[in-house]
This record gives sequence, structure tokens and C-alpha cells, in this order.
Amino acid sequence: MEFIDRYKEHYGVEPICAQLKELGCGFAPSTYYEARSRRPSARSIRDEKLSQAIIEEYDENYRCYGARKMWLLLRSKDTDVARCTVERLMRTLGLQGARRGKAKRTTIADPAATRAKDLVKRNFRPLAPNRLWVADFTYVSTQAGWVYVAFVIDAYARRVLGWKVSTSMSTDLVLDAINQAIFTRRREGVKDLSRLIHHNDYAEPCVKPRIAGMACAGRVA
Repeated sequence: MEFIDRYKEHYGVEPICAQLKELGCGFAPSTYYEARSRRPSARSIRDEKLSQAIIEEYDENYRCYGARKMWLLLRSKDTDVARCTVERLMRTLGLQGARRGKAKRTTIADPAATRAKDLVKRNFRPLAPNRLWVADFTYVSTQAGWVYVAFVIDAYARRVLGWKVSTSMSTDLVLDAINQAIFTRRREGVKDLSRLIHHNDYAEPCVKPRIAGMACAGRVA
């Protein structure tokens, strides 16, 4: 509909519909005219009113409110609206709340680094335990400052086998998590990990685990 509205003055409705039909997107001119003459639904009318109220409140509050605060503000003013509706409308309007602090980056790609091969091919459903471990690390804000958490999960059991917390990003952070996962399986009596694939999305070349026969996959998309 929006595409036809945009170009109908140039090409006309019927030629646009004919071209769309040739491209496999059948859209009859009568369908367009019927949709244009149809009265707006109750939902679209309400969305329009809510959108206007959101824009006004957003501007009045220095363009700082996110969906949660906007929802609470509207509710405090006797506007009965669901939080998901506010999120949807703010997303459509391109509005978002102010974010404090600088954005954290946990991965900085090195274009000259050699990438490990992707041995998983997005198949995250291994047939048995200890066939695929998925690793990553993230950051968490605490009262003492930012901390980084690395973890290793067995994709079959969805179980965290190893994890490590540190105040800085380092090779030891991810290696300790891997080694703890290995220790966990060794303690449970698993001796052969030669068929295991260790899959991660670290930006640097894949860290080789301290165990013979373990393979490193490429990046997680």
C-alpha cells in the first residue's frame, strides 16, 4: 500500500499493480482502492491517539523516557494501555530512552587475524553430551563497577560447565572457564573429549584449549 501511494502519481495504480503481478506479487487495483476506501479500524484509531500522547510526553520529559517509564507515566494519567503496546508504538515512532554511560564493547575484530573454521554450521543440536560446547563472555554492571563473565555451555544438556568472573577482559578469563568445564567433565568420569567442538564468537583468533584433540569452531552468527 505504501509503495503504491509513493509512486502512483508517477506511474499510476494499474501499471504498478501489473508490474507487481509480473514479479510474483499479485495485487489487484480493486484491492488497493477497496483498502483505501475502507474505514480505519478501532485499533489504528487508538494507535494514532496513543502515538500522539507518547510524542507529547516524550518531548515534555526531555526525550529521555524509555518504554517502561512512558508506560508508567501514561498509566498514572489514567491511560489504560499495555506495556507491549507502548514498546511497539515507540519502536514504530523511532523513540528510545536515554542511556547512561558509554556502550561496552566486548569484541573488537582484528581484520588481519586468522579465523578458525566454522565446524558447527548453525547446527546447535548435538546427538550426545560433550560433542559441542558453546562459549561466550559478557559484561555486568555492579556497585563495584563493571565485571566480565565468561561461560561454557554444553549444547546438548544446556548446562553451564564452566564460568569465570573478572574485572578485566583477558585470555585467562576465557581459558579459566574452558578449563573449569574440562575439570567438571573429568570429575564426572569423562575421559575422552577428542570429538568435542568448542564453539565461540571471540573476535581474536580462537584460543586453543589446553587439551589435545579439542577443535575450535568459528564465530557464532
